[in-house]
Amino acid sequence: MELSSPLTYTGDPRTAADRAAALESAGLDAVWVAEAYGFDSPTIMGYLAARTERMRIGSAVLNVYSRSPALIAQTAAGLDALTGGRALLGIGASGPQVVEGWYGRPFPKSPLTATREYVDVVRQVLRREGPVELDGRFHSHPYRGADGTGLGKALKPITHPLRSGLPVLLGAEGPKNIAQTARIADGWLPLYWSPTRTAVYEASLDAAPEGFLVAPMARAKVCDDVAEGLLPVKAMLGFYIGGMGHAARNFHADLMGRMGFEEEARRVQELFLAGRREEAVRAVPDAFADEISLIGPRARIAERLDLWRKGPITDLLLLSPDPHTLRVLADLN
Repeated sequence: MELSSPLTYTGDPRTAADRAAALESAGLDAVWVAEAYGFDSPTIMGYLAARTERMRIGSAVLNVYSRSPALIAQTAAGLDALTGGRALLGIGASGPQVVEGWYGRPFPKSPLTATREYVDVVRQVLRREGPVELDGRFHSHPYRGADGTGLGKALKPITHPLRSGLPVLLGAEGPKNIAQTARIADGWLPLYWSPTRTAVYEASLDAAPEGFLVAPMARAKVCDDVAEGLLPVKAMLGFYIGGMGHAARNFHADLMGRMGFEEEARRVQELFLAGRREEAVRAVPDAFADEISLIGPRARIAERLDLWRKGPITDLLLLSPDPHTLRVLADLN
């Protein structure tokens, strides 16, 4: 199991570059750059390419409604060339609140179809076997819409991508979305992962090929007080479950429900949407926060890390601002 770390999408990007260099020195294998509605990810990834030598650099994740698939593929190919083959392309569909609220695009009624077509175009660009052509429901190359000129021409990249098989990973939460990810992508970026509840995902991952990457994120902290160490985890969960989605359509809350905490998820969401955010954070069950993180004394983390290794995890994204914690995890791994 390889260890990596996500970089926050807030703050000074130059500080993030310093952190990436430090993570590489500490022995971590990759760094992932989030985007959401902060700084764009590819700009920072390009800067990180100049500040690192060995570690892989991934996007986690680029929203598929923020850019056309051809542009995403161009960007990924450029980053891969710049890094000498160290780029990882993490993409995802997010949800209607972000897509319609930030990107000003309609969230499709068939997001799985839209994502599948998107990946198809990205693959065609990276393979460069011929002009990009797709007569899709959401993506058309050349464009064939009634409002077009009809003059579009199927094209292929002028430049040759360094790797035709640049890894494409999808952020997915719903069972059907995860199952599709196993069929069309090289890897999966889970938001929550509990090593004691892997049955939640088993059926969806049946079609995953050999070498399929599973790269969940876990907050990590070496500390004596587990309850105190869990507070940032609960704050994150309170925001995602309560605020990152509509009351009637919140994929994060739905996932927590499928993992056995449906009543608690709805309570957190209810409190957060009522403006009672501190209460929402306190309502996040310690048990759930603990399952999806690595918190506590070194011996406790070592024991729990063994559980993570026994599943299908290939890459573990350690969210921790503490260099000591990351060194401990690198040693234990």
